[in-house]
Amino acid sequence: MTYSFQDSLLHRTRLLWFSAAVAGQGAFVLMILAFFGRRTVAGNFAGWNDKPHIKAYVAGDAAGNMMYGLHVLLAAIVMAGGLLQLLPAIRRRWPALHRWNGRLFFSVAGFMAISGLWLTWVRHTYLTVIGGITTSGDAVLILLCVANAWRLAVARDFAAHRRWALRAFMVVSGVWFLRVGIMGWILVSGGWGMNNQMSGPADIALQLGCYLIPLALLEVYFRATTKVWAGGLILLATGFMMVGIGGAITFMWWPRIIQ
Repeated sequence: MTYSFQDSLLHRTRLLWFSAAVAGQGAFVLMILAFFGRRTVAGNFAGWNDKPHIKAYVAGDAAGNMMYGLHVLLAAIVMAGGLLQLLPAIRRRWPALHRWNGRLFFSVAGFMAISGLWLTWVRHTYLTVIGGITTSGDAVLILLCVANAWRLAVARDFAAHRRWALRAFMVVSGVWFLRVGIMGWILVSGGWGMNNQMSGPADIALQLGCYLIPLALLEVYFRATTKVWAGGLILLATGFMMVGIGGAITFMWWPRIIQ
């Protein structure tokens, strides 16, 4: 087996992962715009509760409702912007667009991390304390990755910047990975270790894994010495992700899009 074949295998698994992520995150963005955007534009804030949430619209809680609405709707911007940043053609042909979209992505991601911490610990938007802690861990990593990626871009250390930008993309996508992971686990295991309070062993593993596993796989990709094994591991993870994406679109997002 030649090096070129190993390199090609790793490249193709990366493209497959990215294609699946584009389809899955695109469907998630469409659901946000169709469900939340439509109700928000119409002034039907109470309609946010048509979809089960931990705590969405609460009568009389103007600050909490505003923060929640911004947090959810900005998710569409940060996900679309993140995918755009990953396209090499944009970086090569329209570097100014890449720079300004990157600034927007990092700024929105930072705001969402801070607003997520506020919603969790001030508004108490969590089912269990451990769920609040795992969510907060993701927020802290988002702030860390965004700060490093921005600092390195300013310093014009673009090789290191791209690595931290990819790490930022992974942790920003944690909320999406969680939904995909939940549906993937339900379809693969029948929901073993899960409950309605998201306090079962599988629930806790998914809440931690939704950002730690993607980060770990990214590090495997960065540091791959045996590219066949790295490509096989990423291919296996992509297969599970595609199962989860299919389940999430079918059972979670499409019903909300047409609702």
